[in-house]
Amino acid sequence: MMSWIVNCVGIILIALIIWWFFFNKKTATKVRGDSIDILVHNGVYEPDVIRAHQGQTLQLNFIRKDDNPCSAIVKFADFDTSAELPINQAKTITLSLNKTGEFDFTCQMGMYRGKLIVD
Repeated sequence: MMSWIVNCVGIILIALIIWWFFFNKKTATKVRGDSIDILVHNGVYEPDVIRAHQGQTLQLNFIRKDDNPCSAIVKFADFDTSAELPINQAKTITLSLNKTGEFDFTCQMGMYRGKLIVD
C-alpha cells in the first residue's frame, strides 16, 4: 500500500515538472509608453518576458532587491550592453530597438533569465 502511494506521488511530481518546463507558457508584459520597471528579486526578473515594438527607444528600469551577487549585473548580449545593478536603486538601460526578434537578458552567470520580444 505504501509503495503505491509513493509511486502515485512520484508520477504526479513528474507530471508537474514536465508541465512547468514544457507547457507552462508565460505571458509577455507589453510596454506602455517608452519605459518599464523590472524588479530583480527572489532569483527572477519580474516581469521576465517583455514585448515592445520595433523602432522605439526603450528604457528598462531595473530595481534590484536581491542581494545575491549573481543579480549584480544584467547583460543584453544581442545589444552588446550590460550594467551593474545597485541594491534598492533604479538603474536605467536604454535600448534602441532597430530589429525584430527575441532577445535574452541574463545575469553574468545566466541564472537570472528574461526575454525581450520585439515585433
